[in-house]
Amino acid sequence: MTSIPQKPAPSLPPGGYVHREPSALRRAAPWIVVAALVIGFIVLGAALSRNMQGRPKSFTIYFVERGWVRFLLFLLAASGVLALLSLAGQKIGEARTGRKISYAAVLGDQLTHLFLILVVLVAVYPLLYVVIAAFDPRNSLFAFPDFSNPNILYRTGLLPNLQVLSLENYGRLFEGLTVPGWQIVLAVIGGAALAVVLILALMTRLGRDSVGLTRTRTWALRVLVAALAVIVLFMTPAQFTGQGNESKFLLSVRNTLFVSGLTGLLAILLSTTAGYAMARLRFPGRFQMLLFFIFIQMFPVFLALVAVYTLMVILGLTNTFTGLILAYSGGAIAFNTWIFKGYVESLPESLEEAAMVDGATRWQTFLRVVLPLSGGILVFIFLNQFIGTYAEFILANVLLTGVEKWTVGVMLLSFTSGQFSTKWGIFAAAATLGALPIVALFYGFQQFFVGGTVAGGVKE
Repeated sequence: MTSIPQKPAPSLPPGGYVHREPSALRRAAPWIVVAALVIGFIVLGAALSRNMQGRPKSFTIYFVERGWVRFLLFLLAASGVLALLSLAGQKIGEARTGRKISYAAVLGDQLTHLFLILVVLVAVYPLLYVVIAAFDPRNSLFAFPDFSNPNILYRTGLLPNLQVLSLENYGRLFEGLTVPGWQIVLAVIGGAALAVVLILALMTRLGRDSVGLTRTRTWALRVLVAALAVIVLFMTPAQFTGQGNESKFLLSVRNTLFVSGLTGLLAILLSTTAGYAMARLRFPGRFQMLLFFIFIQMFPVFLALVAVYTLMVILGLTNTFTGLILAYSGGAIAFNTWIFKGYVESLPESLEEAAMVDGATRWQTFLRVVLPLSGGILVFIFLNQFIGTYAEFILANVLLTGVEKWTVGVMLLSFTSGQFSTKWGIFAAAATLGALPIVALFYGFQQFFVGGTVAGGVKE
């Protein structure tokens, strides 16, 4: 029996990676996309120009003759300037490094930055407009063009009249509020703790990080959370004596913080125990239950409104925070269980085995070994649930009735419910004020969001 000679396996460089130059099509793909976008803008501008011909000009819109042509010329001029800067940068870079630098790569980066800057401006403008409208006492979200103003921003209506801005809308949100002395003391302590946290965070960004600064920042953060929790828990509707729904907006913020905070804590309790059981225990139906968790995540929450409302009526929990918290917590189990399960599976199982050899039970191992190692993912679960319920509107609108039980979303709806009595200025002020807790949480704990979303992605 003769053996068939086999080809020797090709030798690979260390690491097994073979570098291959990108194909011509791949190198040309970004330029093809840019050309397609430019052609699309030109076609869109021409179509808009044809549609506007012969139509009467609106008194609420500032019409610029052949404005799309001017905009395209601006993009062309900006691209030309970037092309010259890219050429200068390429030559300077080659002179400093002594290596050849691709001009096309440098120009592509510059054009990408120009496109991203335009996208950011378009995305940020509505937020800026709402913030400015919050200080406009004329109860309007719209800025009509001032054709006699030489400033192009006013002449086109891109900016409202900044001369009439005041704090009147914010004052109406605090109208009739009575604050006991102990709440003032706690607010001062919380404000001081917040200032310490911000200063230490700035020092950390500047590279002045140390164990002492980290410890001080942790304690200041704990004081801030404790002061805020006491104020939220013991604030009562009797403190809000003003007329109108807008005077009770801070009460709705308190209600939302209360519901979201308890929902986040309950999500940690339910998801950690369930996730640990799914990761470490082997029992009949485990795999099927995990698949069921994925399956129910496919359906939006509002499909279960009838069932949830019926359950709350039967249990007598309608128009109660208890019913709303239970409804939120039930919907959070599936996703958070999967997140914590993946994180636990990334931990070395030998740590738990060593604890059980020393006499620890499974429950003691969970409490004293797994949970102390899970600080980051626990913060992620809490904040993810907190932010999700803070912005939720549908369930709160169905289950809660009465201005004293409303959350932020339901309260904002009441400002725009009247056809001829919409309180646009107060709506903008309340939306800006109500967004501050979420912005502060996301900015202060953004590293936990990044780490939590990838937790469990690498298995030991």
